[in-house]
Amino acid sequence: MKRFLSVLFAIHYSLFTLTAQTVTVPYQPGVTSEGVVYFLPKTAILITVQIEKTTYTPGDFCKYADRYLRLKDVSDEPTVTYRITGIRQEAVSTADTKKRFAVKFDPKTVAANIALSDDGVLLAINATPKPIPLQQPFKSAVRPEPINPRQYMSEEILAAGSTAKMAELTAQDIYEIRESRNLLVRGQADNMPKDGVQLNLMLNQLDKQDRSLTSLFSGTIQKDTLEKTMTIVPNKESKQSLLFRFSKKLGLVDDDDLAGVPYYIMIEDLHAIPMPDPEEKKKQKQEEGVYVNVPGKMKASIYNAEGVIVTNEFPAAQFGNVELLSGALFNKRYTTHLWINPVSGAIDRLEAEQPK
Repeated sequence: MKRFLSVLFAIHYSLFTLTAQTVTVPYQPGVTSEGVVYFLPKTAILITVQIEKTTYTPGDFCKYADRYLRLKDVSDEPTVTYRITGIRQEAVSTADTKKRFAVKFDPKTVAANIALSDDGVLLAINATPKPIPLQQPFKSAVRPEPINPRQYMSEEILAAGSTAKMAELTAQDIYEIRESRNLLVRGQADNMPKDGVQLNLMLNQLDKQDRSLTSLFSGTIQKDTLEKTMTIVPNKESKQSLLFRFSKKLGLVDDDDLAGVPYYIMIEDLHAIPMPDPEEKKKQKQEEGVYVNVPGKMKASIYNAEGVIVTNEFPAAQFGNVELLSGALFNKRYTTHLWINPVSGAIDRLEAEQPK
């Protein structure tokens, strides 16, 4: 949601003068009490880590997997493992509390409309700001209902007096199911289906029974996808800042937990724009207008001991300058429309309606 702060000063045209001014000054509590206070943004980085969680549950007949189905290395211990499947970065906005200004309107100034974000970042003047895309919450896929393999067990299997006997009879059923499937595929079954649709239905049902009963020996593997997000606000260059620690057995762990492998982020200032002249900046503070960012650029690289995983370049308000947009643009009888980039604080578009 955006909130709009509308400051309207409407008087008869005869009261308009070219000397009416919209004054923008650095904010000081108690000094600019009759103005609209706004912030310029600072560029933050939203980091999303996608993790796959794999849960292995041994089957009831796991100890007989090699004897009856020749399945090697089937574990009888449940395990949970994690792996990172992707890391992505995107630039987002946060209010820079050190770049706080107030717009104070002269009583003779024409109507003005100032749009601010929820945290007070300047978005537009005399214009409707562009919608800021919201981060959509991650939703995992719907997990299918698990199949109970016991529903495919015959009465003989269920009546067996020991687990070993149940495993033996179940293995015999599995081989019979596979033989039936092979006969259908070869067209040698006694009761062949009349068309391809019926054939596919029968094959699918046999595959389902095979997988379900085999899981009693091989166990089941369940995979879930998790997403973790974190936001950092770079204020200076950094070659090695700890981002998070990750363990294959525990997933994301605390920063001080040495069970996790460290992942770092490196921030580089690309020095895309020259540093401002201090004298010019001092002179600007004495002039009227609206302050906007002239953003620099930064490179963000996430890496671990094995190498760089992802690298992106972003506009960076904190590695740029603050410039003054002349107040004369807002003091004429025509209306000036200004759109500000919500992430970098730079001018996206500037339009002026010429006086008739």
